[in-house]
Amino acid sequence: MKVNGSVESLDVEPWVSLLDALRERLGLTGPKKGCDQGACGACTVLADGVRINACLALAVQYDGREITTIEGVTHPLQEAFVRNDGLQCGYCTPGQICSAIGMLAEYEAGMPSAVTESQGLDEAEIRERMSGNLCRCGAYNGIVDAIKEASR
Repeated sequence: MKVNGSVESLDVEPWVSLLDALRERLGLTGPKKGCDQGACGACTVLADGVRINACLALAVQYDGREITTIEGVTHPLQEAFVRNDGLQCGYCTPGQICSAIGMLAEYEAGMPSAVTESQGLDEAEIRERMSGNLCRCGAYNGIVDAIKEASR
C-alpha cells in the first residue's frame, strides 16, 4: 500500500486492522485507538481520499490503495483548527482533520446528508456530516468554525 506518498510493503496477518498496521508496523501515531469499535472517529484516515475508520478496516483490504494519515496531510484545516480553538487535548484532532477533509470532498461531490436541505455548508450541515467524530473535551464549536473557515 502507499502510505502518505511512500510505498510500504507489509507482511501482516489477515486479521490485523489497518489502524494496528499503521501504528504498530509503520510507527504512525497520528491515528488514535480511541474506542477500537468505530464509534469515536479518532482513527479516521483517508483511503484514496475517502474517510474511513481504520480500526474497522483490515490492512489486507487496502493492498494497492493510497492511505493518508494526519502525518501526510498539508491542508488549510490544520491552521484553521489552531486559529479557531478546534482542539483542546488534541487526542481526536488527527481524526477530526482527516474526517473533515473527506467530508468536504463528499460535500463538493454532491453527496447528500440528513440535513442537505439547509443553505450550503452551514453549521447544521457540518455538524451532521462530522457526527461520527467525537471530541471528549467539547471543542465542537471551534471544530465547526475551523471547517467553515477552511471551506471558504
